Parts: sequence; C-alpha cells; structure tokens
Amino acid sequence: MLTDSPGGSLRRRNPPGARAAVGTARALLAAALGALLGGCYLMQAATGEYRLLHARTSITTLLADPKTPPTLRARLEEVRAAREFASRELGLPDNASYRSYADIGRPFVVWNVVAAPEFSLQPKRWCFPVAGCVAYRGYFHESRARSLALELEARGFDVVVEGVPAYSTLGRFADPVISSMLRYDDDELAATIFHELAHQLIYVRNDSEFNEAFATTVEEAGLTRWLAHQGAAERIERFQIEQQREAALLALLRPARARLAALYASGAPFTELRAGKRRILGELAEDIRALERRQDVHYPVYDEWIAAGLNNAQLAAVATYYDCVPGFKRLLAAGNGDLMRFYAAVRALAAEPRAARHAELCGAASSAP
Repeated sequence: MLTDSPGGSLRRRNPPGARAAVGTARALLAAALGALLGGCYLMQAATGEYRLLHARTSITTLLADPKTPPTLRARLEEVRAAREFASRELGLPDNASYRSYADIGRPFVVWNVVAAPEFSLQPKRWCFPVAGCVAYRGYFHESRARSLALELEARGFDVVVEGVPAYSTLGRFADPVISSMLRYDDDELAATIFHELAHQLIYVRNDSEFNEAFATTVEEAGLTRWLAHQGAAERIERFQIEQQREAALLALLRPARARLAALYASGAPFTELRAGKRRILGELAEDIRALERRQDVHYPVYDEWIAAGLNNAQLAAVATYYDCVPGFKRLLAAGNGDLMRFYAAVRALAAEPRAARHAELCGAASSAP
C-alpha cells in the first residue's frame, strides 16, 4: 500500500495529511501474495482496501434516495459538481473515482508513519509493487501504525504518526468519497478531490516529492478556478489569506531545516549534534508560536508536534509536499496558466532522470534518492 505523507496542505493541518494517495497492487493479488511479500502488511492493506470498496454506494443513488439525510445530500451535491468541474475544466481523469460514497465509521481511513534518522532530514523509504518507493507507510489500523513507530523509535529514528482522511488508488479502483473527508468544508473537500485526481493523471514511481508537489499545485490552481467559477468572492479572499499564512509558516520551516542539515553534515560529535538539534528545534517552536500570535491563528497539528517535541520526521513530511511546489508553479506560469500545456511539460519532466527533474523543480536539497 502507498499513502500520501502526512505533510499535506498546511491549510488542512487539522486533520493533517488530508490528501492520501493509497496505491495498492490489485487487492486480490496482494492478498494472494501476502504470505510471500511480507505477509501481514500487504494482507492488511488488501483487506482494508476490499472493505472500503465494498462499502461504496453511488452518489447518484444516494441523491435519488429520499432517506438520504439533508446534510449529507447537500455535501454530496457539492462533491458531484466539483467532480464534474475537475474533468470538464481542469482536464483531470473522467472516470468512476469520487462518484461514490463510503461511510467508514471512523475519523481516518489510514494512519501514516514517517521516519527519519536521528541526524538526517531524508525520510526513510518503503518500496511496494505498482507504487514504487515512497517516504511513508500507511496502515488501515492505527494500532499497527503505532507499533511500527515504536519499533522505529527503538532503532533511533525520529517518527511521526498521523491519520489520513482521504485516499486514492491511482486510478486502479473507483475510489469513493469517504465519510472521513466530510470533516472538511466544501472548498477543502473539492481541493482534496482535485489533488487525488492529479495523482491519477501523472504519477512517477519512486518520487514522492515530485508527485505530491505536482498534486498540490493542481489542487491550488483547481480550487482557485473552482471558486471563480462559482463567483465566490468571499471564499476566494479567504483562500488567498490561507495561502499567505501557509507561505509564512513555510518561511519558518525552510531555514530551520537548512540549519539542521548544516549541523548534521558538520561531523560534530553526537553530543554536540543532539544539543544543536534541540536548540534549533526549540527556536523553531518559539518562532511558530510567535507567528500564531501575529496571525491570531493556531495550527493544531503543529501545536501537537511542539507538545510532543519537534523532530526530523515531521519536517521531512512537510518537505515531501512543498519543496518542489515553487518549481511547479513556475512551470504553470510559463505556460500562461494553461493546464494542458502544464501537464505536457510535467510529463516531459517525469521522463527525465530523478536528479535532473529535481534540479529543475526542487533544488539540490531534494534530489537525494
């Protein structure tokens, strides 16, 4: 199973990692090979995927059913409109994904584990059929994610575990809108759908940073156009304010990561590395608190991270989504905002070696395998 890193949109940091691209090998195949390919992990992925798909009901059917609760009906009508817009106006796949609904009865569909060594900002990677190697590992049961986290911590890794409300199988199944996604408002729900469909449009094996930054760029461009289409001036203004806040937070995280990277590369003794790491992360926590006071806003997951102690895995999770976004935005702007030209340019970059496309889009810091 492949899931998005929990470093998703900073506008949706409660819950974090909203946009998850869960890519499994075909469920039955995974179940059949489970005993040969690591057993329990693929088996739980196949079982969880099967149960989710089995719970689907067509949105058209639900909207035609007079027993559908009015609140759910209103949300699904908004989903249907955004889903049609995604294919008609954004050039995203016109398939059966997000045309059904599944009530899973829990707040998250999967729980992701991200890990990084004590003195590195490069996330640990796991490799799977179909999806390739990714910077996170997802579980349909929180207890199993927590168990892995404890194992990794015992081996000296920095670790973060976060719930993921949304998922996509990269077009291999007809992915449903999940009840856990309805905790978002209508705009964030539409953005999530645009993000997940972008994964289905273009996905590069073994390159989480490229995939997530591309989908994040499509999500933001798509939401801007969706709001303009609806003539939602107040919501556009709110979205722009949220983007400004997001940029301000990223402006704190990037230099802190650069300072940590320089420290880790210094060759200093472990005692000095640990002391320097504590100092830099402590200063970052203070900077985030100060930013919250200036903006009169709280970032719930960062509050949780600060309370638990900031670490490399948390910073790596955010970097997976955002390091390459500026490059993708430049690429979109170079084509005058034409999404079809943008997709063609992204496909051309996807055909290049990883180091080459990262040098062009992401900078040298994210080009390591």
